[in-house]
Amino acid sequence: MTKSTKTIGKKRTRKRSSKVAKVKSSKAFKSYKEALKYLYERTDYEKEKRLRYNVTTFNLSRMENLLSLIGNPHKKIPTVHIAGTKGKGSTATMLAKMLEANDYVVGLYTSPHLVHLHERIRVNEKMIRESEMLGLLNRIYAAVEKITKTEQVSFFEIMTALAFMHFVDVDVDIAVIETGMGGRLDSTNVIRPEVVGITSLSFDHQLQLGETIGSIAKEKAGVFKRGVPVVTVEQDPEAMRVLKSCATAVKAPLSVTGGDIDFSQRFETSREDGPHTRICLTTPTSKFEHLRVPLHGKHQAINCGLALAMLDKLKSIGYEIDDEKATEGLNDVSLTGRMEMICDDPRIMIDAAHNAASIRALIHAIGQNIPYDSMVVIFGCNSDKDVKGMLHQLQYGADKVIFTRSKSVKAMSPEDLAEMYTEMCGKMCQTATTLGEALRLAKSAVDREDLICITGSFYLIGQAKKRFLKTQTLPAS
Repeated sequence: MTKSTKTIGKKRTRKRSSKVAKVKSSKAFKSYKEALKYLYERTDYEKEKRLRYNVTTFNLSRMENLLSLIGNPHKKIPTVHIAGTKGKGSTATMLAKMLEANDYVVGLYTSPHLVHLHERIRVNEKMIRESEMLGLLNRIYAAVEKITKTEQVSFFEIMTALAFMHFVDVDVDIAVIETGMGGRLDSTNVIRPEVVGITSLSFDHQLQLGETIGSIAKEKAGVFKRGVPVVTVEQDPEAMRVLKSCATAVKAPLSVTGGDIDFSQRFETSREDGPHTRICLTTPTSKFEHLRVPLHGKHQAINCGLALAMLDKLKSIGYEIDDEKATEGLNDVSLTGRMEMICDDPRIMIDAAHNAASIRALIHAIGQNIPYDSMVVIFGCNSDKDVKGMLHQLQYGADKVIFTRSKSVKAMSPEDLAEMYTEMCGKMCQTATTLGEALRLAKSAVDREDLICITGSFYLIGQAKKRFLKTQTLPAS
């Protein structure tokens, strides 16, 4: 079947109305800056110090109402949905690149962003433009104001709606949607996807999602839809029990890489590729052998396997996927903020590890892939994280730790982090009031064979990324 005649898997003819919103905008923002100011004035739960996770704060009815007022754009595009604790962004990016390499127009919605808000909404890797964002905010304004008469529409709800609108506007063939926090009450959980992916589950956001791995798994499994296939990775036994139970309850077929999906990985070093991981994944419809994982670390091999398994599910329901093209797309993957070297002299790396399992995976991946004599870790994290768990893992890789804080209102004080670290691990450390001060301390303590690693918070590594960017321009109209 040709691209124009397929009913699934390629572009489909969609009848569009020239008016996306059911309510006309009574106000047009005169500039991008004015529109952005309006957006940032909305409640942003990512920045709330004490966040209550309930149907009042995270209200899917409110989200559905907003989408209804703008023509239900989320129902006009095929989607895949990715939830989990760690690896969501990596898995989403790898899947999107493989689909793009197969000639699909692919929308990608992720969060949070590191430097530019526009990083969250991409089509075939290109960030949404300022002119497009301005137009979307003008179109959604009246709908937001209508709902605001009775309840507040959040920043994330608006951003999610804008992503759906943009993907419809550019006529994507499929959109890869990453959840924010949780799953059951997440604003993205209004879609009926083609396939659901669940990445590795571990402790994070316990105040909102629960203190046990089972309760966290149940919240993540809230994205399951009746009859929609689910793919996950090997999990903690209790988490897996909950995922299987939730999948059975909605008759969603569940597959597991390393379980009923044949999956293996091996670490190796070659002259051409240096240290890297290769994976194999075999299903009745796909056979990927000895693929080089484009991102460092065993955890990224697991994420890559999940992305391949999700791609295979799309193939099994009619999407035209060429395995060789998918492999080519995978080879082109690079991901900002994941073991990213942002400076060569001295060597400075940033990584978005923000829970205990991610810190453990980062320490292991650095040890496998990055040669160094001594490592100085600049660390800062938010107070709603598993702080003790992260600090416990940090001691196994850091030769020297400098605690600092990001500009987030939820950031823990460096002094509190240092006190906890010394009490738990019995090791000396330093504190710095700002990232700039922390970098000066770190630079004075390293030579060319050493490594500085900045981690613990998206906000902190975002600040670091900005400091070393040569240009911070956004694509214009």
